[in-house]
Amino acid sequence: MNFDYCLNQLTFNLSAIERLVAGVSAEQARWKPSPEDWSALEVLNHLLDEEREDFPARLRHLFSGAAGTWPPIAPGQWAVDRAYNQRDFGESLAGFLRERQRSLEWLRTLGAADWQVSYRHEPLAGLTAGDLLVSWAAHDVLHMRQLVELKRAYSLTQFAPYAPGYAGDW
Repeated sequence: MNFDYCLNQLTFNLSAIERLVAGVSAEQARWKPSPEDWSALEVLNHLLDEEREDFPARLRHLFSGAAGTWPPIAPGQWAVDRAYNQRDFGESLAGFLRERQRSLEWLRTLGAADWQVSYRHEPLAGLTAGDLLVSWAAHDVLHMRQLVELKRAYSLTQFAPYAPGYAGDW
């Protein structure tokens, strides 16, 4: 694994996510293509909670050598239980940016960490710190794609009755 590449991706992803939601109105932030889909605000709050309670927390646990299982996470349920779509968009974005900066500062201190250290409990037994780091960077990209798809779908509702077909495969 190329640690510097992963660190750079997490850094660039921070800026990319911030730019993807720039100019999003409160209405657009809460808009969903269907009741089952997430809104941009829900995606952003998911990223915030993952930054607080998942990837960095689990890496810290692995590197500390602490015994025991990780605290459970329930990202899908959190969106409902924590009322993601009712939160303030600006506060959610600021929270994510702040938490990611903290994570990046911590990651920069790791230097020669043992990325082979692994989790010992089922069902994730054998998952290494390296696996977690690359999953974290990949997780960002999945949600950046989701934000782009939400922006596209919302735009189509605003473009009607006109069609953007001339732009290419939209």
